Amino acid sequence: MNKKTRILIVDDETAIRESLKDWLLEDGYSIDLASCGEDAVAMAGEKNWDIIVLDLKMPGMDGLETMERLKEIRPETEILMMTAFATIDTAVKAIKQGAFDYLVKPFDPDEVDMQIKKIVTHKQLVMENILLRQQLEDKSRYDEIIGRSDSMQEIFDLISRVAPTDSTVLITGESGTGKELVAQAIHGNSRRCYMPFIAVNCGALPDSLLESELFGYEKGAFTGAEYTKKGRFELADKGTLFLDEIGDISLKTQVELLRVLQQREFRRLGGQDLINVDVRIVAATNRNLQNAIREKRFRDDLYYRLNVISIHIPPLRDRKEDIELLSEAFIRRYCLEMNKEERKITPNAKKLLQDYDWPGNVRELENIIERALVIGRGDKITEEDLPFSKKTDTLPPLPKSLKLMEKVHIERVLSENDWNISRSAQDLGIDRQTLYNKIEKYNIQKED
Repeated sequence: MNKKTRILIVDDETAIRESLKDWLLEDGYSIDLASCGEDAVAMAGEKNWDIIVLDLKMPGMDGLETMERLKEIRPETEILMMTAFATIDTAVKAIKQGAFDYLVKPFDPDEVDMQIKKIVTHKQLVMENILLRQQLEDKSRYDEIIGRSDSMQEIFDLISRVAPTDSTVLITGESGTGKELVAQAIHGNSRRCYMPFIAVNCGALPDSLLESELFGYEKGAFTGAEYTKKGRFELADKGTLFLDEIGDISLKTQVELLRVLQQREFRRLGGQDLINVDVRIVAATNRNLQNAIREKRFRDDLYYRLNVISIHIPPLRDRKEDIELLSEAFIRRYCLEMNKEERKITPNAKKLLQDYDWPGNVRELENIIERALVIGRGDKITEEDLPFSKKTDTLPPLPKSLKLMEKVHIERVLSENDWNISRSAQDLGIDRQTLYNKIEKYNIQKED
């Protein structure tokens, strides 16, 4: 625990700063120094500490004013005051304004060590209480993944065995099968569950933006970089980073990503300092990465780094025994959100749901159930409430031209998603810019 505890010592006397630093370094703490309150406040804008050991009497900004400013910037940081003028009044005033406790100069190493350990223990207990409350309030991540089919039971079993480890996981499956839910379940049942789960849709960002999203940037790194920004790797430190649509990243970004996975360190764009991170990687893709490797579009060394544990989610059409269970779960959720009485599904509507091929998988089923609850007038979901019930017999024959077939398919997906470009691009397995290019190429118009 000590090696993870970061401490800032603020005192105008060099001898006291250096003595405290030497004592605390011996115990394995990470130490920074500041010679005045003004410097400490300036540093707090760029760096965070678990504990600040702060002198009460300093020239310029005194300890009480410095503490007030620091608490505004870093309210979670605990303050340990130091004073050679210890009185009941000053001690009480400091504690009332937010100090955890105080030390009286001159002090010895044992006293300092005891106070620091007391604060560390206190912070651990506070965090454990917060996390326990969250655990009681939140349902298990498994509750969000629904399925009684043999294939889903195998996935549940694999999650339970993989989650407690730190192994990298690659989740494969078509768009809409629930890859992010599996990633969340792995995180939620791991020892990292109380730390951040950060998701990045790699396919939705161009190369330049993806690099700055992953690694962050320093102020002035490029035009418009007006402040320092942490990347997703830093934000996910001690937690899990979910890299969705990993098969869409460029070879250049693949090189950068491979280096971080191997060395667990990186530099922000425009930065010189190496940043170390402790992050578990879970990646997902709807593409066949082995084909991409053969076509020189994906690096084999990155693939082997990612594919330590593989979880494949089958499409909904291959596990139709889950359709009724999923439908009932979506009905419960949306009826609760819409403040409606729960509805049943008629036998004819159930048959239509079973017979449909589900190209959009679970996401499409969820959208169709939500739509049926919104437009349906009765107390049951009937076949008339399902969009494909009226289309099955009236769809025109498919064109023979491949180009025209692609145009018709894109028009259909755009229509099903109400022209939501991001969702349509994801269903089609392409990025947004490619979809825009095809819309322009085929002169596809949104129907009024």
